[in-house]
Amino acid sequence: MNIEPLVNYIKQYIDLTPDEINILSGLVKYRKYLKGQFVVQQGDICRYENFVVKGCLKTFHVDQEGQQHIVMFAIENWWAADLGSFITQSPADYNVQCLEPTELIQFSHRNLEQLYRHVPKLERFFRIIIQKAYVASEKRVIRNFSLTAKERYLAFREQYPKIEQRVPQYMVASYLGITKEFLSKIRAQLISE
Repeated sequence: MNIEPLVNYIKQYIDLTPDEINILSGLVKYRKYLKGQFVVQQGDICRYENFVVKGCLKTFHVDQEGQQHIVMFAIENWWAADLGSFITQSPADYNVQCLEPTELIQFSHRNLEQLYRHVPKLERFFRIIIQKAYVASEKRVIRNFSLTAKERYLAFREQYPKIEQRVPQYMVASYLGITKEFLSKIRAQLISE
């Protein structure tokens, strides 16, 4: 199992000794998923926190009318899970689905707790990345309230330039909270400017 991408990512925040890397390696799981496979399904308990080694995933909620609401995409060196479900071990509010063949390094709830005991600085690492995710989520809420659809699209393109080429336009529209037709109009308007 190659956990080098994860170790390199972690080393951006904390240093790990070779012994700590061995402990980490023994407490994670490497798994491959096919395009279309679910990592988490709404209503199930999210069993893993997932680090994306390769691939692209979407996190979304399906409402009572069957409408998908995409809240996040995840690509290489990002994380994907229903974090609320993972932390509380209660039913998930979100689905996490692979948009491409995907490879993940997975942390089970139990093994993550063991990692915190054996490598305490990993608790600091996870606190940092969860704080970053929380701040990003708050900023997204503010953007959704205060920016026009065109401004949200421009912000999405600027913030996530690698994602737009990897996901269908209707998914970008769902993420932005607009219809795919309206997104097409915005894109056409930007081209003509």
